[in-house]
Amino acid sequence: MAEAKNQGVLYVVATPIGNLEDITHRAVRVLREADLIACEDTRQTRKLLDHYGIAKPTVSYHEHNEAGRAEELARKLEEGAIIAQVSDAGMPGISDPGYRLIKLAIEKRIPVVPVPGPSAVIAALVGSGLAADAFEFHGFLPAKSGQRRTALESFRPYRHTIVVYEAPHRIRETLEDVVAVLGPGRPVVVARELTKIHEEFIRGTAKEVLSRLQGHEAKGEITLLIGAGESEPASAPVNLAKRLHQIMQAQKLDEKAALKALAKEQGLSKSEVYRELQRAKTRRG
Repeated sequence: MAEAKNQGVLYVVATPIGNLEDITHRAVRVLREADLIACEDTRQTRKLLDHYGIAKPTVSYHEHNEAGRAEELARKLEEGAIIAQVSDAGMPGISDPGYRLIKLAIEKRIPVVPVPGPSAVIAALVGSGLAADAFEFHGFLPAKSGQRRTALESFRPYRHTIVVYEAPHRIRETLEDVVAVLGPGRPVVVARELTKIHEEFIRGTAKEVLSRLQGHEAKGEITLLIGAGESEPASAPVNLAKRLHQIMQAQKLDEKAALKALAKEQGLSKSEVYRELQRAKTRRG
């Protein structure tokens, strides 16, 4: 390593997302030369280290201990330690622990060196068959349907590919929301178990892919890609304030009851509708 002597360095190292052969020579070298390896799960990382004959001390660094452990690791870096940070799979910080330590190291003027490699986002994108010249990654969609539909609604006008991660037990519900919000003909791809033995790409319209997933359990890590909509202008989003007034008049309801009816109609919680109405008032103000 070419860094100045006695200067700590944080290496952010990409690790395989499935196939253990998908690691760079540089990543293996960095892991071998590091003083300490900070892992999302030490047991998972140990499988990789054992495969490559790397005998280095490890320490857990995950979402539940991130705040305190980041401070501890930053002190080691200030003392001159060379630390390699890894997640269970892929690049740390991409919907995985990592951001807090990276930010803290930068604040303390400690060099942060990314060691690129496997990424489920990129692997899924290039294998999807969807346009890859422009895309956006949005991490995990909200777990609750109402919030998820709000997020999907924001994708409606996009003319590029959207990439998200999804849990296997929620993928069918998410596709149902895609059908409801973006339309049954929206092109989607479900990329499952990337680089592993059972790697699978399920391509088609939202309705077709949902139909293929009905009736059997989806397993493994899932990346969902949503292609661009049709070229014609998308329908305008619902004006919630105007719709609330319409419901109050048509059903002769007070505002509280109408708010509940509007939330049910839009598949949102009352608090979500209320917050959106307040945001709309602020924008007008």
